[in-house]
Amino acid sequence: MRPIPEALTDRPFTRQEARALGLTDRQLDARRFVRLCPRVFRCAEHRMTDADWVTAARLALPGRARLTGITRLQQLGLDFGPRLPLHFVIEGELHLAFDKVFLHRTKRLPPTDGVGVIVEAAFVAFCAQARVLDAIKVGDWLLHEGHTTVDAIRSFALSCLWRDGADEAVWLLDHLDARSRSLKESELRAVLEFAGLPRPQSNVAINVREDVQVIGDLVYRSWRTVVEYEGAQHQEDRGVYSKDIDRYALMRASDTHYVQVTKERLLRPRTMVGEVYRALLRGGYDGPPPAFGQEWEALFGKLSAAVGPRHDRYRSSGA
Repeated sequence: MRPIPEALTDRPFTRQEARALGLTDRQLDARRFVRLCPRVFRCAEHRMTDADWVTAARLALPGRARLTGITRLQQLGLDFGPRLPLHFVIEGELHLAFDKVFLHRTKRLPPTDGVGVIVEAAFVAFCAQARVLDAIKVGDWLLHEGHTTVDAIRSFALSCLWRDGADEAVWLLDHLDARSRSLKESELRAVLEFAGLPRPQSNVAINVREDVQVIGDLVYRSWRTVVEYEGAQHQEDRGVYSKDIDRYALMRASDTHYVQVTKERLLRPRTMVGEVYRALLRGGYDGPPPAFGQEWEALFGKLSAAVGPRHDRYRSSGA
């Protein structure tokens, strides 16, 4: 049996590459190789990484296809969303469809960089299909990590309102917060806001003694109430755990109310919202109670549905 060329053992490759290294089509169709995409293969022993799948798709698609949507944003280090199917976009009417790759078509390709479409364009494309909650989380992350700005997203979206997701991205901007430090913090803030509670400030200092301040995840300063998201590191890292004990002691001593929210509590959002509401009441809040109606339901639905059909938006605006 002919040995597999070493250059092909640890990556996706094309049929043309294999032929150039002496492999025949019959050998490629044997059990030692796995077909990934049209004309693209891997060795059966090779375990694909996320980067390998992107490479395989690039090899199978025309060179003018560019990464877009959630796939483009994941190249920035975003740890969120499905890795497959991969999202690419191409200008024109080319129709290609194969497993694990979704090729979008557009009448005009947005600006691109060395990785794919620019970040703002990728976010607009993501907004076209995303849930409201997911778009808030991803948007916050992009802002916090410095990959874009509210002005840059707005400018791009307004320059091409004909693109799917452009109106949705503009609508979403008022719900984003660059100070959010994690996806879960963003989720927690959005849940509270869409339940009708006041919008908390993200990661700001509160006075707990005359000369001491602590940073709260989500702060209701007017009612001396803090909502903290307790990620795994708060339990697994003894240093973080010890600091948390000191922080909460300082809050109690200063009559600052706080609610600790874990991943498990966030899975029961209505119960969690009720707990925060009761803490606000103890701090003197006299506003309306939480409401779990249309706005609440919109948070967990498609962003496009929350914004409304495009023809209705233009009609209501007089356009």
